[in-house]
Amino acid sequence: MFARVNSLGVSGIGGYPVTVEVNISNGLPAFDVVGLGDTAVKESRERVRAAIKNNGFSFPVSRLTVNLAPADRKKAGTLYDLPMLIGILSATGDLKQPEADCAFLGELSLAGELRPILGALPMAMAAQREGIRRLFVPAENAPEAAFADGIQVYPVETVGQLIRHLKGEEPIQAQPPTQPEAGWDLVPDFADVKGQENVKRALEIAAAGGHNILIVGPPGAGKSMMAKRLPGILPDMSREEMIQVTEIHSVAGLTSRKKPIVAVRPFRAPHHTISAAGLAGGGTIPRPGEISLAHNAVLFLDELPEFRPDVLEVLRQPMEDGEVTVSRVAGTVTYPSRFMLVCAMNPCKCGWYGHPSGRCHCSINDVRRYHSRISGPLLDRIDLIVEVPALDYEELRRRDPAEPSSEIKKRVNAARERQRRRYGENSTLINARIGPKELREYCALEPESEALMKDAFTAMGLTARSYDRILRVARTIADLAGSERIAPEHIAEAIQFRTYDFREQ
Repeated sequence: MFARVNSLGVSGIGGYPVTVEVNISNGLPAFDVVGLGDTAVKESRERVRAAIKNNGFSFPVSRLTVNLAPADRKKAGTLYDLPMLIGILSATGDLKQPEADCAFLGELSLAGELRPILGALPMAMAAQREGIRRLFVPAENAPEAAFADGIQVYPVETVGQLIRHLKGEEPIQAQPPTQPEAGWDLVPDFADVKGQENVKRALEIAAAGGHNILIVGPPGAGKSMMAKRLPGILPDMSREEMIQVTEIHSVAGLTSRKKPIVAVRPFRAPHHTISAAGLAGGGTIPRPGEISLAHNAVLFLDELPEFRPDVLEVLRQPMEDGEVTVSRVAGTVTYPSRFMLVCAMNPCKCGWYGHPSGRCHCSINDVRRYHSRISGPLLDRIDLIVEVPALDYEELRRRDPAEPSSEIKKRVNAARERQRRRYGENSTLINARIGPKELREYCALEPESEALMKDAFTAMGLTARSYDRILRVARTIADLAGSERIAPEHIAEAIQFRTYDFREQ
C-alpha cells in the first residue's frame, strides 16, 4: 500500500516542494522516517501515531516507511506531522489520496489539534509557484499564508475537521485574502521633538535617499528619541516589500494570527551585548539575524562604540551587498539585508565631552580611545554624520508643536518619486544604492560644484567611497529641493554632514 502527499519546506526564506511518500509493507512492525530529517522530524512518529489513534483510526501494525523527497535535502521542523498523517490514512484506505493540487502543513498535538509552524508565507509562495491551488495549514498560520496570490488557503483547527472536509462531509471555508493593516498610529511622531532642526533635516535626507546616518551627542539630547521616529517618515512599503519582510519575520517566528503581515517598516534596535551570530544570523539551524530582520527598514545601533569590534565588522559586507550568507553545519543560506543603518553615540565615554557645563573629565587620549572602537572602514560606509547639541532651557519650555511626521513624509515621498522616475518605474534603486554608471549619469557636477568637491576631498582626506557617498547625498538633497541638477549648495550641505572629524576630538 502506497500513498503520496504534497508538502513544502523552507530553506533560508525560500520555500521548496517536498513530497511525503508513505509505504506500508509486510514485516515486523516498524515506523521509519527517511529523507534527511532532523530530530523534530524523527519525533513526528510519536505525534502522528497518537493523533491517528486519538481520532478513532487504527494505526497499521506493519512495516511503515515515510520518505521525504527530495531525500538529499535536509528537512527541519514539525510541519511534516500533518502530511505524514494524511499519507498514512491514505495508504491504509481510510482516506482517499488527496489530489495533486493539494498540499498540507502543520504540527500535531497528541490529541490531533494543529499547532502553528514557522515560514508559512514563504511556503505558500512556493506552493503558488509549483502549481498548488489548495493549501491546508494550521488556523493560526492561515491569515499569513493567505497573503500569497493565486492559492486557496484552508485554516485547519483539528485532524477531525480536516478529515471531514476531505470526505466531503463538512467543508472548511477558505481563508479570505489578507489585507495588511498599516498601524502607523503606533509609530512615534516627530511633532514630539523640540528643537534639533539640524538633526531632523539630516534624518529627512537619510529617509529620502535611504542613507546610513550616525548621530553624535550628549546623553538626553534626543538621539534615540529621533531615531525611533524615523520609520514614520519612510515611504510606505510596496506589496513586494511586505512579502519580503514578512517572509523573514515568519521564518524567525515573529508573526502571529493577530499580526500576520509586517505592513510597517520594522525598527530593529539590538542591545550592544549582541553577538556576531545574533546580528548576522546563525544557529544550529540557520535563522535570520538582526540585519535581515531590518531588511527594507531601519537597523538602529545605540551606543555604537559599546558594540564589540567583531560584531560591528560583520556589518561591512552586508551594507555593500544587501545580503548576508550564513554557513553552518546544517547548511548555507543567504538572507537579504538591505537595511538603513542608523547609529547613535556619545562624544566620549562619560558622554559630556564639549558640553558647556564642563562636567566631562575625559582626557583627549580617553576620547580618542573611545572613538577608535569604530573602525575607519565602517565609518566610511556611513553617509551622514550629524552632531546633536544639548537643548537649552528656552527650547525645552516651548509649547508650540513641531512639524509632524506626516509633513516630512510628504517631502520624502516626493523625493522618492523623482528617483523612481529617474531610475525606472520597475527599478528598486534609490540614491543610496546607485552604482558607478548612475553616478556618472545622474550626479555630474558643474564647474563650481566640482571645485567645491575637489577642495573638500583634499582638505578632509576623503576616500573614493566617501567621495561617492557625498555625491549620493547631494543627489538626494537636490531631489528634496526639486532640482534635476546638483547645485553648489547641495554639495556644500552634503559635505557639511561629513565634517565631524574623529581624529581631532
